[in-house]
Amino acid sequence: MTKVTLGKYGEDLACRYLQKQGYKILERNFRIRGGEIDIVAIDGQTLVYVEVKARTSYQFGLPEESITPFKIKFLQRAAKFYRNNRRNLPELERIDVVAVDLIDSQNPQFRLIKNAAF
Repeated sequence: MTKVTLGKYGEDLACRYLQKQGYKILERNFRIRGGEIDIVAIDGQTLVYVEVKARTSYQFGLPEESITPFKIKFLQRAAKFYRNNRRNLPELERIDVVAVDLIDSQNPQFRLIKNAAF
């Protein structure tokens, strides 16, 4: 599985997982110069920007360990662009991380980290 294929597959699984958790998916792969927000969703009365990390091995650590302070800063900046171009969004917002563990490809494991910050 290539890195791109793994990323898309992880995002597909994460979307289904978030929907089961009650999230309403608004958009996927919102791009700005320098990167993208994987998933934009609403959880209750909160607008949520979701970063998805999937791993098929622990060779480079757990998926969530790859979220750096730089990535969080980028997501905060991208969130401003997202909000500025849309109306009728909830006032509250946060950044969540979904770690998708694909070590056992038949039984993916998910870890949802709400309000990820450093």
